[in-house]
Amino acid sequence: MEPFLYNLFSDRQIIRLGPWFLQKFIARRIARKRAPKSRESYRKIGGGSPILAITKQQARALEEALGNSGDYLVRSCMRYWHPFASEILPELAREGVGEIIALPLYPQYSVATTGSSLTDLNRTADRLKLPFTIREIRSWPDQPQYIRCLAGRIREGLGRFKSTPEVVYSAHSLPQKFIDEGDPYVDDLHKTISALEKITGIQGHLCYQSRSGPVEWLEPSTPDMLRRLASSGCRNILMVPISFVSDHVETLYEIDMLYRDMAAELGMELRSTRALNDDPEFIGALRDLVLSQPSAPAAM
Repeated sequence: MEPFLYNLFSDRQIIRLGPWFLQKFIARRIARKRAPKSRESYRKIGGGSPILAITKQQARALEEALGNSGDYLVRSCMRYWHPFASEILPELAREGVGEIIALPLYPQYSVATTGSSLTDLNRTADRLKLPFTIREIRSWPDQPQYIRCLAGRIREGLGRFKSTPEVVYSAHSLPQKFIDEGDPYVDDLHKTISALEKITGIQGHLCYQSRSGPVEWLEPSTPDMLRRLASSGCRNILMVPISFVSDHVETLYEIDMLYRDMAAELGMELRSTRALNDDPEFIGALRDLVLSQPSAPAAM
């Protein structure tokens, strides 16, 4: 846990901890302090994160879906823990791959997520002197099949309530300064929500979870949204983890445990939509994204 957190907080594209030469020192102290709390969160969802296993399932399913469209290899890598780009890129080079389509599993672009991942991918290829052509899929907030898949999850979730719930879109938070500096993350979130509302005919509420540290974060926070809805007489909430495509600690612990319990204390029932994970329709969306690139066949 501690090395993972150290890698995370060492990334200045996510957070700037003092002057650059102190970043790693401060990151190490934060990681040491936060590790016990983080370990407890993961303990509550089974002792570890399922995201690597799910991402590998997505990769296998996508490679199979691309099988009739060219000679594709699909491999997954992580930003802050194994397998790193430095482990996956040499493997692709040994397989004879010359072109990579980089497909971040973040539908909405932010410099802290997609931006950091693509920067790491390109820098790693340069550092290892691997002459790949790298084509980037930078964002896909309103990709039609992705939106249809999300809309299906919402309809499914609505059917689990006896009376119509309020739909709450909970996205991973960012420091407000990112948006002030031109990050398109919030605009991309609104693109996703707008496309969903055209299909479902339901207007929802956008809020932000997973904030930490003494900086100004995007508002409203998810806890604040829950309190606001409770005070207005809301009794049922369908929460849609709008910026997450796979189950991990933010969905399994924060939403399904922490926010569910908070909602119950406020007199409300909270249920969440199922994650997309390796749903065939979602894999179809990823396939369409890859095939929409200007050159094929390629490897991802």
